Amino acid sequence: MAKIDFPEEVKLLIAHLKRLPGVGPKSAERIAVWLIGKDGDFSNDLAKAMMLSAEMIQACEVCGFFESSGIGCRLCADTQRDAAVICVVEQPTDVLPLERTGAFKGGYHCLGGRIAPLDDITPEDLRIASLVERIADGCVSEVILGVGSDVEGEATANYLSDLLAGKFPDLEITRLAQGLPAGGGLDNADELTLYRALDGRRRL
Repeated sequence: MAKIDFPEEVKLLIAHLKRLPGVGPKSAERIAVWLIGKDGDFSNDLAKAMMLSAEMIQACEVCGFFESSGIGCRLCADTQRDAAVICVVEQPTDVLPLERTGAFKGGYHCLGGRIAPLDDITPEDLRIASLVERIADGCVSEVILGVGSDVEGEATANYLSDLLAGKFPDLEITRLAQGLPAGGGLDNADELTLYRALDGRRRL
């Protein structure tokens, strides 16, 4: 007796869904079956939204944030921002949490990743050269390193700090503070978090 499996069209859909980040084989099957169960209008709307995004959205050549073909980059077009301060982040999605705080009014620079030798990601694979070009224009006085605090993030921060300090001796290079989260207790913090909280303590 032949083994029963999904029709070829469904298997093709599952194969594409599995290529999405964070979607495994079982999740891909559940999403595929869910999509098939929806009405045709939903599938058509989803396909149109995906096609529109692929056609209209790209990375801004200056800052690396999302840029619309019709509107342009909203970050670079905002004349109210302080062009003298740039916060360097790993991905465009890292801009949004910082923006939601309402505390930062400077510009951003998205690297497009972080240095990760095990994944064959070197400084040449990131948008570091364009960052250097922006600073070389002469209007930037401070660069805030807003990359992650894991091993790859630390390696990226150290590389950028050494590179920028060597090229621009007068440039102020800072790092986002790291330590205890708001509302968190000492008993839930790991040793590295406590170390950084102590190292980054400030006078009251």
